[in-house]
Amino acid sequence: MNNTMWQRLFGFRHAFDDRVTIVLTVTAVVLLSVTPLLIFITARKTTAEKRRELWDRYRSWIWLSLCILIPILAGAFWTILAVATLSLLSYREYARITGLFRERTISFIVVIGILMITFAELDNWYRLFVALFPLTVALVAIGGLIPDQPKGYIQRVGLGVLGFALFGSALGNLGNIANDWNYRPILLLIIFAVELNDIFAYICGHLFGHRKFVPNTSPNKTVGGALGAIILTTPLVAVIAHFIWSDSALDNPICLAGLGIIVSIVGQFGDLMLSAIKRDLGLKDTAKLIPGHGGLLDRFDSLILVAPAVFHYVNYFVEFGAGQPQRIFSGL
Repeated sequence: MNNTMWQRLFGFRHAFDDRVTIVLTVTAVVLLSVTPLLIFITARKTTAEKRRELWDRYRSWIWLSLCILIPILAGAFWTILAVATLSLLSYREYARITGLFRERTISFIVVIGILMITFAELDNWYRLFVALFPLTVALVAIGGLIPDQPKGYIQRVGLGVLGFALFGSALGNLGNIANDWNYRPILLLIIFAVELNDIFAYICGHLFGHRKFVPNTSPNKTVGGALGAIILTTPLVAVIAHFIWSDSALDNPICLAGLGIIVSIVGQFGDLMLSAIKRDLGLKDTAKLIPGHGGLLDRFDSLILVAPAVFHYVNYFVEFGAGQPQRIFSGL
């Protein structure tokens, strides 16, 4: 393993080489620092229960921010492991709310698939990453036959395939991004943009939202909120992306705006996707892991669909990990 590869995987000393990483990290610290004052000002006239919920959310965001920033800044190796942890815990929540955890063979196959996805990312073996989706789907279909119970076969296999598609293949694209030499600002941009997109939709919905978007799926979502999020998120993403991919094929107004639109629209549909799942199951939250937020799926639902959309859009213009050694471990 040469020094360049080692620095990408474990080189935390180069964490702030890119100015976008510095700006986004400082922004996160500033926002977390001023939030207590904002809560104190805005929550004075609210109920004690509402204030308690706001403080729970704030404390949770401190821990979430640390869990996001530390692995990304520490190196690609730790980033990919963090993505794998998120994938496994998200699948665990999904399996519990859908009842798929009872199908141990299918869940075992999905978990092995996620672990193999993680190895492919650590190894920078993209062909294996691509091959794992159809192979795992085939194994899930085979695993569904083992109980010898034709009744319910389509349901359990369908749930298994959807689980791997979302938490193995789709979310795993974040790990593939970590194979780029400048992955830190890219991942921070994606996460920041997704979270701000949710906030923009919420604020614009309260200010301008009159017409409901999909009331049966998410009664609080409005057309005004959705359009407001697109209008605000698109230029934000475009400007930051300009500094990340300066002088590249992606660095033109149309392509940059396209990236921002994709992040906003796909992020909102990711949120709606989980809302549809929860309403189908009659649930409010997927878990109670994060005080004030619910489960990991409740917090990172938008990221699931944004990850593959951004990866393939950017990869069309600027190849991720270009020039980086492939099959780092398996090729030895």
